[in-house]
Amino acid sequence: MKGLGLLSVIVSVFPAVHMTKIFVYGTLKKGQPNHSRMMDHANGQTEFVAHARTVDRYPLVIATKYNVPYLLNVPGTGQHVTGEIYSVDQQMLDYLDWFENCPQKYQRSLIRLEVQDGPGGGEHTPKTGSTDGPGGGEHTPKAGSSVEAFVYSTKTYEPEWLQKPTYESYDTNGDHGLRYVRREDRSPE
Repeated sequence: MKGLGLLSVIVSVFPAVHMTKIFVYGTLKKGQPNHSRMMDHANGQTEFVAHARTVDRYPLVIATKYNVPYLLNVPGTGQHVTGEIYSVDQQMLDYLDWFENCPQKYQRSLIRLEVQDGPGGGEHTPKTGSTDGPGGGEHTPKAGSSVEAFVYSTKTYEPEWLQKPTYESYDTNGDHGLRYVRREDRSPE
């Protein structure tokens, strides 16, 4: 019985943290203007998992006068989009929902991804805590494996966006020549 009491104290002091996988493809990626928001512990916990690309094709376009990257929820068209998978806690998920104006502007939905690099690959060191589903678990995915993660994509877009060039990867300073305007620098609408 003493062991059970100690276990309940440990669990109450160190509660299990449920982590959810998120796929980012735009300004939240490492080296992009909003990545610091994901790394800010005041917003919640974030752990890099792997680089990945979408199994299905999607149109990744740059739109609005602020040159924002949008993943249009139109599977089967566009490119296999590359990005990064992160495991985030509920606090960070809530923050990202707010930041992405979900569900008004973007909708969070499950997407299938092919892992490009697993443990030890790339420039990040992934931590344990991911599975092949959208939640946390006990292993990191291996290169070439298929996983599910949530992505912020949109079904609410201007019809002409479907005619815009699509991209496999987004970089704020990419050769598209379109300068991204940070939220802080935008005029009120």
